[in-house]
Amino acid sequence: MTFLAIDIGNTRLKWSLYAAQRPGAELLASGAEFLDHIERLAEGPWADLASPDAMLGCAVAGDAVRRRAEEQVVERFDCVPRWVVSSAAEAGLVNGYDHPTRLGADRWVAMIGARHRMLSQGPARPMVVVMIGTAVTVEAIDTDGKFLGGLILPGHGIMLRALESGTAGLHVPTGEVRDFPTNTSDALTSGGTYAIAGAVERMRQHVKTHCGADPACYMTGGAGWKMAPSMVSPFELVDGLIMDGLLVIAEARAAAV
Repeated sequence: MTFLAIDIGNTRLKWSLYAAQRPGAELLASGAEFLDHIERLAEGPWADLASPDAMLGCAVAGDAVRRRAEEQVVERFDCVPRWVVSSAAEAGLVNGYDHPTRLGADRWVAMIGARHRMLSQGPARPMVVVMIGTAVTVEAIDTDGKFLGGLILPGHGIMLRALESGTAGLHVPTGEVRDFPTNTSDALTSGGTYAIAGAVERMRQHVKTHCGADPACYMTGGAGWKMAPSMVSPFELVDGLIMDGLLVIAEARAAAV
């Protein structure tokens, strides 16, 4: 049973076609489109794909963008578009948010993917899950799989744009991360990077204190590779943690039918 997974973020739509709807399934094809170009999918990257047997997506870019993606799925494939909405519990994860359905679906799905990965590597442990994208999220999950809470902070791009708009004459190119920056470009890049790294490390310490054990730490997102060298504690950099989560959810829902 082939399976199409779609992740609509704030900047791009990412998609992957798998040979089955289960974790570890063979990847048959994948790609990404900027949100402005969603209408190209049916006649472009998807033109030669066989129709998947099932589809599940995660969308955070808003209803209008999701509907545009749905139109492409319906136009090209003979399958019903389905989307993850955060809930009180799913696929072994319990949602500790004050209002569970208000938790961003991308955060929920990534945590589910990370927990499955952690359990496949050994005994259950607490976790810290970090997504580095347009925004940065830092999630805490205890050993039993309860989402304790998380942080949201601006990504590098938003930080730089905020400084440029609020500081006269501050329009400089992106610099490098330095221990002791000696020019404005490096100072900006280093400041944003260390701000994110500091928030992540603080959450890691909170989880260790709360759970009494070192958490397993995972990082994902398009800009994760930029952050990884600057992290205080070791993190496993995982490409496509949201896709992993969609596979886990699809398998669990199929088994429950």
